[in-house]
Amino acid sequence: MIGRLRGILIEKMAPEILIECHGVGYEVTMPMTSIYALGEVNQEATLYTHFVVREDAQLLYGFANKVERRLFRLLIKVNGVGPKLGLAILSGMSADQFVSCVIHDDLTTIVKIPGVGKKTAERLLIEMRDRLKDWQTDSSDALVRMMPTDVNQANAFVSDNRGDAINALVSLGYSQQQADKAVKSVFEADKSSEDLIRNALKAML
Repeated sequence: MIGRLRGILIEKMAPEILIECHGVGYEVTMPMTSIYALGEVNQEATLYTHFVVREDAQLLYGFANKVERRLFRLLIKVNGVGPKLGLAILSGMSADQFVSCVIHDDLTTIVKIPGVGKKTAERLLIEMRDRLKDWQTDSSDALVRMMPTDVNQANAFVSDNRGDAINALVSLGYSQQQADKAVKSVFEADKSSEDLIRNALKAML
């Protein structure tokens, strides 16, 4: 089991990143909340990971802290919730925001997440309520809320940033039409793709 990686961040192509650890490059899929917390490319990064082995693939999921990974592991135990949907949930809201939705039976917010219909949302509220009954955030694993706002991408084209943002939203389960509309509504020429993704997700919730 691969539980933690520390190395140099080589690429960020949301929702995936490439991190090099002792000469080995690991492709890791992450929720957007965790990608926001990463440093810049060519800087050191530390991830907490969840490794999934299937007949046709070996998949590595990464998280900025143990709190998000713990919630992800609880989410994928819910009937009908797989890793892709778990990532979509944690991309649309932070772990503490999701916990708040469960505590307050906030069905309306949860059904806005791509791939979560009313029945799935109701199942999440019911099953997660018991699992989160004793939920508490360890201070040593406090959620990272600082998001980068000044990203130097002088060599990137604006159209690439917009395209990357749209592709990332589609990868998270949104339709092409939803992604196009959301990114268009928040588009600013000087924003990075990560900023566009973050603002588009907020606009849809």
